[in-house]
Amino acid sequence: QVHLVESGGGLVQPGGSLRLSCRASGSTFGISSMGWYRQAPGNQREQVARIIRDGTTNYADSVKGRFTIARDNDKNTVYLQMNSLKPEDTAVYYCNALRIGMNYWGQGTQVTVSS
Repeated sequence: QVHLVESGGGLVQPGGSLRLSCRASGSTFGISSMGWYRQAPGNQREQVARIIRDGTTNYADSVKGRFTIARDNDKNTVYLQMNSLKPEDTAVYYCNALRIGMNYWGQGTQVTVSS
């Protein structure tokens, strides 16, 4: 089992920044990739960014150039730096880990972008 704990959400004004963190514990050996998803009310959960163990990253088109995903393998932690935030970025953000074909999820952290 992999246990994921997110932190760093909150309320921010449009144009502001936030950094989300997600620490993995438990059976972390074999995690091949980690990512961030988000879900706004009435919408499906969507992938925002993902980082493979070798450092390869990919992003949703809606966040390219604004969000950056990074990973500290020694700390089993993944980060999401979010800049130039927009009201449409408001959602619950979930951390995800893929390990040997199994998906693991954090409990989610709320990000609200509003003036």
